[in-house]
Amino acid sequence: MEADWEFELGPDAEGFAAPVIETQWAGFVDIQRYPERAGDLPESVLFPALGATLIQLNANDSLVWTSKCDYWPNLEANEFDPDELDAPPGSTAHAMGCFIDVIPKKDQQWDLPEMAEKACKRICGLLNTVPVRCCRADLVIHRAFISPDRMDLGITAYLTSCGESVAEAKRTLEAALAAFTDALGATRR
Repeated sequence: MEADWEFELGPDAEGFAAPVIETQWAGFVDIQRYPERAGDLPESVLFPALGATLIQLNANDSLVWTSKCDYWPNLEANEFDPDELDAPPGSTAHAMGCFIDVIPKKDQQWDLPEMAEKACKRICGLLNTVPVRCCRADLVIHRAFISPDRMDLGITAYLTSCGESVAEAKRTLEAALAAFTDALGATRR
């Protein structure tokens, strides 16, 4: 599986501020407290594996919690790079993706960019050993508003897959989500 990471903390070359993870947005559903609601999210209705992933990432023994997600069932050819997905010829007819905003739990905070960087490098290192083609994870470190008086760091994880059929692309994205969840769990060691 292909995986990479980057920082998006400050202004870009044109002076625009980097996106910020909003953890208490109007549609926020606290999956930590109400895991049964994960399957009711519109994204999970369309892609049940995403709901199952959210339950795992928000479990009591997880190092993280999630604040937002989305699912894109149909990516256009210009929205992904087959080479970056390690996709062989003929396997890019259908592509899909999702994102999950991941925040460390209080006792696992990434107070400094170096801490988030270390976590991303470790997660990517683990993902790069997973023998699955036609998918990738891009981890982007952002500032995260935890509460009105507290800002920490979080990661937006973008996962993308492709396949000869919709079913194949979906199975590959499911495998990528499982690998990502496992890699996050492995960071406890």
